[in-house]
Amino acid sequence: MSNIFHDIARCFSAAGRVYGRELRNIFHDPGVMLFFFFLPLAYPVIYSLIYDPELVRDVPVVVVDADRTSLSREFTRRFNATEGAQVIGYAPTLAEAKRAVDSKEAFAVLEIPKGFERRIGRNEQSPVALYCEMSLLLRYRALLFSMTDLQMSMGAELMASDIASLGVESIASAADPMPVEGIQLGNLQSGFDSFIMPGVLILILQQSIILAVGMLGGAKHEDPALVGYDPINRSFSTAVDMLAKAGAYITLLILPLIWLIHFVPLIFDFPMAGNALEIFIFLLPMILASICVGYVVQAFCSERESIFVIWVATSVAFLFLSGLTWPRYALTPVWRILSDLIPATWGLNGFILMNSNGSTLADVSEQWHNLWILLAFYAVVAWAVQRFIIRRATPCGIKKK
Repeated sequence: MSNIFHDIARCFSAAGRVYGRELRNIFHDPGVMLFFFFLPLAYPVIYSLIYDPELVRDVPVVVVDADRTSLSREFTRRFNATEGAQVIGYAPTLAEAKRAVDSKEAFAVLEIPKGFERRIGRNEQSPVALYCEMSLLLRYRALLFSMTDLQMSMGAELMASDIASLGVESIASAADPMPVEGIQLGNLQSGFDSFIMPGVLILILQQSIILAVGMLGGAKHEDPALVGYDPINRSFSTAVDMLAKAGAYITLLILPLIWLIHFVPLIFDFPMAGNALEIFIFLLPMILASICVGYVVQAFCSERESIFVIWVATSVAFLFLSGLTWPRYALTPVWRILSDLIPATWGLNGFILMNSNGSTLADVSEQWHNLWILLAFYAVVAWAVQRFIIRRATPCGIKKK
């Protein structure tokens, strides 16, 4: 029995040494400090400022009015009054209007065909054409929503006018007998920033962890004695080393995590409908899984700068595979499997449901369970990499004075 307590004491003592040594190495490495603190603290602010304000309003539009009637002028006036469009002038021909778009004076052309009012008076369809310059999808979205709302409201008014002409006054009293109002749950402003940034916050958290842990691995390969590491082949236990280092990383991530999940949404008025404690509990397995991914990445980091290649190769891929910009159900089976293997995929989907829609931990149990499964998988892989690859590849040395 005394031997068991002695082994437990040795285990805790070794874990404490590794924990303190890892913190010391992190604070003596500016590159690692950059990933642990600057990346999660500064990047969310920079990205949020880029997309602020969240909505595109008053997009310049040139009108080609071939009908030149009172109804076409009314249509143009009301289009100009919408939130998304601003009519800056008229052009005699479509070619002249396109030249205005080419010169960036306008970003769209509204073409009203000849006979517009006459066809409307005959109860015939009279479509108008909206040509949009597609360099920015947010401008196209603003104009599309403005045009759709205008067509629906004017169509309802014209229908009510036709009914009134038949003498059915009770029906004609309401221009739109069944109004439809679209409300986007979790994003009441329908803003791009509130849509994309909650997910990007989790991607930033994952990337900062992987990059920091990967860079620490590159430092080992370069010169373990110079950076203050004890020779790794003399470590007490691979599992104890991994757990102690993970404890050091989590200690450093407490403040960045609070900044990411509370203060950034608070500053930029993002949705904050979830419980902060439940969100932290939900993100814990994602953080641990990301640390284990970092342990695996260390096998590919022969030097500290190697991590930048991994950063460039994975950042965009993680964004698209996460389902944030393209729905996961639309991915092919191969890409969906790769998406399932990324901790941030489940992390950001659960975080958005909790923080934006007010879901509880029980409501995101599927994502939470998948994160624990990923943690178990990456923990086993990370242990094998650290035990059979990193140990053998890391040279032993005498500490330099």
